[in-house]
Amino acid sequence: MKLKSVCGFGDSVMKGVVVDDKNPHSEGTKYKISDKGFASRCSRNLGIKVENFARFGSTVSQAMKFIQRHTESIKKSDYVIFEYGGNDCNYKWDEIASSPDSEHHPAVPIPKFIELYSNAIDAVRAMGSRPVLLSLPILDPQKFFAHLSKGLNAENILRWLNGSIMNLDRWHERYNMEIFRLGTLKRVPVIDITSVFLEKRNHFDYLCEDGIHPNDEGHALIENAIVEYLRRQNLLAC
Repeated sequence: MKLKSVCGFGDSVMKGVVVDDKNPHSEGTKYKISDKGFASRCSRNLGIKVENFARFGSTVSQAMKFIQRHTESIKKSDYVIFEYGGNDCNYKWDEIASSPDSEHHPAVPIPKFIELYSNAIDAVRAMGSRPVLLSLPILDPQKFFAHLSKGLNAENILRWLNGSIMNLDRWHERYNMEIFRLGTLKRVPVIDITSVFLEKRNHFDYLCEDGIHPNDEGHALIENAIVEYLRRQNLLAC
């Protein structure tokens, strides 16, 4: 079997969003959609039709809405690739900066994250396509902290983090672990796009200045991981 077409649902990483280094960002970090994002790379280099329905800032709570909107495309696709988690684990940092001693919750708490992701997987299967999950790319806690705390009370945010910016990375990794567990639970393949970063000694060099979005070179690593998976599955055979 040769892979011919896929649909993609996820957030800005799948969309190919990178920091726009040539755009002054006095009013905040500026972003653009790169034509070197991993979905675009795979489409061009492998000759696969990729319908990319990812959205900047999207969480798995919005997955079902987009699935229902693109039912016909899903039914015609060999696989549906999901890439969620990066925004799901994020917090409202302005609220934390204002009230570091209060209780705060992520955008999508883990129990809800698992439930909603499971529902999305089931919906795609019911339409006759095959779901595949992507793990999360790495996070640079130092750069990410500088990014999220810009214009806010950084000391209060650090206090809420129990004095360690490494808790950003640990919390992000917690969601990554849940993605692998969900793959086992639902018997869905998980393409590991995390390890291709960690294999590099200078792995943070493959991220943008905000510490969370892969840069063009990072997207090339993700493409490599996907291509390797497809080869192992004999989906690139003529």
